[in-house]
Amino acid sequence: MEEHQNLLHAIYYLLAAVIAVPFFRRLGLGAILGYLVAGVVIGPQVLGLIYEPQAALHLSELGVVMLLFVIGLELNPDQLWKMRLEVGLLGGAQMLLSALIIAVILVAVFTLTWQQGFIIGLTLALSSTAFAIPLMEEQKVMGLPLGRKGFSMLLFQDMAVIPILLLLASWAPVANEHGERLPWWVGVLTVLGVIVAARVLFNPLLKLAAKYGSREILTAAGLLIVLGVSLLMEVVGLSMSLGAFLAGLLLAQSSYRHQLAADIEPFKGLLLGLFFIAVGMSLNLKLLFAHTLFVVFLALLLMAVKIGVVALILKARKFSFREGLFLGVMLAQGGEFAFVLMASADELNFLPVGVANYVVLVVGISMALTGPLVILFERILKRTTLQEKALQDMERHQESVTELKKPSDHKPEVIIAGFGRFGQIIGRILTANNIPYNALDKNSDYIEFLKQFGVESYYGDPARLDLLEAAGIRDAKVLVVAVDKIEDSLNIVRQVKEMFPQVALIVRARDRSHVYKLAELGVTRPVREIYESSLLAAMYTLVELGFTEGQSQHTIDIFRAHDEQMLLKSTPVQNDVEALMKVVEEGRKELKELFAKDTEIQ
Repeated sequence: MEEHQNLLHAIYYLLAAVIAVPFFRRLGLGAILGYLVAGVVIGPQVLGLIYEPQAALHLSELGVVMLLFVIGLELNPDQLWKMRLEVGLLGGAQMLLSALIIAVILVAVFTLTWQQGFIIGLTLALSSTAFAIPLMEEQKVMGLPLGRKGFSMLLFQDMAVIPILLLLASWAPVANEHGERLPWWVGVLTVLGVIVAARVLFNPLLKLAAKYGSREILTAAGLLIVLGVSLLMEVVGLSMSLGAFLAGLLLAQSSYRHQLAADIEPFKGLLLGLFFIAVGMSLNLKLLFAHTLFVVFLALLLMAVKIGVVALILKARKFSFREGLFLGVMLAQGGEFAFVLMASADELNFLPVGVANYVVLVVGISMALTGPLVILFERILKRTTLQEKALQDMERHQESVTELKKPSDHKPEVIIAGFGRFGQIIGRILTANNIPYNALDKNSDYIEFLKQFGVESYYGDPARLDLLEAAGIRDAKVLVVAVDKIEDSLNIVRQVKEMFPQVALIVRARDRSHVYKLAELGVTRPVREIYESSLLAAMYTLVELGFTEGQSQHTIDIFRAHDEQMLLKSTPVQNDVEALMKVVEEGRKELKELFAKDTEIQ
């Protein structure tokens, strides 16, 4: 059985990952925590399936190298320079304030030097990009100013790992495996040499691999560069992580960067997962069980410090305290790089083993607590927000009805229900022809914005009959129904047909099924929102293929007439699949015959 031990261990790793990661993601706790728990379960302290986690840890450190290489590849120097103030101010403030507060607590309470306290402070100030980015996307804040602030902080943290590693190496008792510290200028010269090599060697090597090799050879060339630079940096007393990051940064503007990132991503993902499993196997569970409350208290204290710092920084940037707290909760956990930094600190004899174990446990617990805290905060926030929104909507609705009921010289001939892009174009044409109209929309911010341009627009749900009446539907000649939701559209048409049959209806239709439902309600000329633009695009396509403009327009006219006939035929049988398929098949034959006859005539 011993000859199959390595294969058996690989199966254990894969089985643990396949079971644990989806389960923890399903619970909203993230993949990293799944890997850590998987490592704990298969490690020597629980099931004992694998007794030597150190062997896996050494191999999996390549995952950290690949991660830093990909991060370097994705950091476009030009874009980074444009964001320098945002990233530097927000990220720097968050890192330094958090690190200083944590360091003061550690030095004051525990018997640590200020250097040790500051390194641990910087380590714990880091958040988990793998945790925070999915959380911000899930909460739909990534595209908002709040999300951009959070991303700036995470970006600074990713870049800060390398300086922290350098600082750790400079303060450590020894800098290399031989116990000798190389002169500082050796490292500087090596970095400069790598920068020069990137210009004269790296790109030509990749070009040759891409031109005369294959995709696999290009991947091999990329791996050769990242591993070679990483090894070189370690030999001169720096770190493999610094080498990988530097190699990625130097290739960030290469034309091969996207291909390299895509090819190396699987290596990074698998090895990084193995790294976290190995960390999980190495966790000191005896320490956790012996001091559970103390470790949990430290984790909560860490999260409280980071939440408070983020909230204060955002408050200074004119965000609400509630928004700052919300982002702070999502960034409150310790980061995956804490495991890397603590492993380096242990190797360099910078920290006592017990202290490093505490730091790793605190980071793991903070990761476990982040998901539940975000869910709890979201529910509290949503409950408060919903209550506020309900009150605001009631107030705005009353204001809108009151405002619309005020005597006015403005007598609208047209009511536009839904003032998005579709409704706006109609409104602009009406304005240009001095035709008075009122617009209704449920988006209050949008309405306030339109009022600044003199648009007669009012907040309210166009599906509410009282608002339509207050907007002047009784005196209007035309109602344009341009709302997004199909149900709202049908509801408006149904009410107006019943209560105000004299009003002409122009209705925006989202798709063919919407057209069928409108036809059942008696709307004779629904406007399919992308239909005409598609016909226009088809006409331009025919012109580019050699048709004259007259021939193209004639072809489109034939298609339009045929399609309108098809709509009339298919509406009565829309719910009968067999009959509908028969109508569609007959329609295809008829259309081919029409075009064939037209070609013969020409």
